[in-house]
Amino acid sequence: MSNTKQKEIVPWHDFVAGTLAGMAQVTVGQPMDTIKTRLQIEGQSGRFAGPMDCLRQTIRNEGFLGLYKGMASPLVGVAAVNALLFGAYSNLKLIQEAYPGAPLTLGQIAIAGAGAGVVNAILASPVEMLKIKMQAQYGSGSAVLYKGPVDCARQLIREYGVKNGLMRGYWITVIREIPGYAGFYAGFEGMKRALTPDGEDSRTYPHSLLTLMASGATGGVSYWFACYPLDMLKSMIQNQNVPLKGAFYVVDSARKVYREGGITPFFRGFTPTIIRAVPAAAATFTTYELVMRALSA
Repeated sequence: MSNTKQKEIVPWHDFVAGTLAGMAQVTVGQPMDTIKTRLQIEGQSGRFAGPMDCLRQTIRNEGFLGLYKGMASPLVGVAAVNALLFGAYSNLKLIQEAYPGAPLTLGQIAIAGAGAGVVNAILASPVEMLKIKMQAQYGSGSAVLYKGPVDCARQLIREYGVKNGLMRGYWITVIREIPGYAGFYAGFEGMKRALTPDGEDSRTYPHSLLTLMASGATGGVSYWFACYPLDMLKSMIQNQNVPLKGAFYVVDSARKVYREGGITPFFRGFTPTIIRAVPAAAATFTTYELVMRALSA
């Protein structure tokens, strides 16, 4: 049995590891994220016949770099977003420990993940708002309304203010993040524990790169299975030309989608999302764990 003790969590370690993990996620996952978002927001327009058609049209009309539209926003905001997410997650785990260093159940891991998601939404909502607006633009040059994330933020705030412009879709983001990050962290930790040799502590055992990647991929897939319909609603709401009104705009939007096509529209873009989730989440968790391991050595 391993006698290695857990190392004390150092806040700046979380910041550095979270930042690099987020950059890895954005770099690896952005092309399929663009496909996913475009399929979500197009609705019944018939612009795309499916994921492969969306991929072909995007590359044909906008070049390969068209798949990276909207990347600047999450890449610039990744330090703050992931520092907040991983920092909140680490601290929410700590406050649930029965004694210092006590192991947590997967249920407690899920609770910490859900809480971290709520905190994370504060920054994730505006970052994703800008990303979606950029991804929703077709063409380049004078054909696009927003020249970049800064210009997009400036125009949204000028026209709608901060609440209905930059922070549009905040509450649906919060609602999405709760089950999403509960699944994200529980999926990762559950697989890591399953792949840890009997008698060893999964928190301190030196897992191989393959084990970390498999655990990360499981976490990423679990995230989307837990919250995908909510993400589709969020993309639609944030991409509206005019902010939705009313205290129950999320429920009203869900009813509208259901009336138009039943359950099926809630899963538009699901296939490219799952395809993206495997390498993107594997890169995220593997980078985070390896950086934390290096900083704690």
